[in-house]
Amino acid sequence: MSEGKAATLHLKVVSPRRLLAEADVEAVFLPTLEGQIGVFPGHRPLFVGIGKGKLVYREAGDDQAVPIRGGYAQVQPEKVVVMTEVGEDDESDDAA
Repeated sequence: MSEGKAATLHLKVVSPRRLLAEADVEAVFLPTLEGQIGVFPGHRPLFVGIGKGKLVYREAGDDQAVPIRGGYAQVQPEKVVVMTEVGEDDESDDAA
C-alpha cells in the first residue's frame, strides 16, 4: 500500500539442501504441471505442483533463472515460496 514504491513479491526458493534464491521481485514465472504461469504482485492465493524446468524471476528489470525439478509453490498476494529440488549438475556449480 505504499504508493511511492513499485509493487514487488518476496520470492523464496528452497531445496532440501540449501536456499536457491531469495529476493524482492517484480514477477515470477513457474513451470507448473499444467504449463507455465506468471505470478505478479497481488496474485490470488494458490498452491500448485511444480514440474521440471526453469523458474524465472524479474528483479530490478533483469530476468534471473533457477533450474528446478518438481515440488510445490505457495503463492500469496505479497510472496511466493517454492519448495523444489535442483539437478545434481546444478548443485556443484554454486558450491562455495
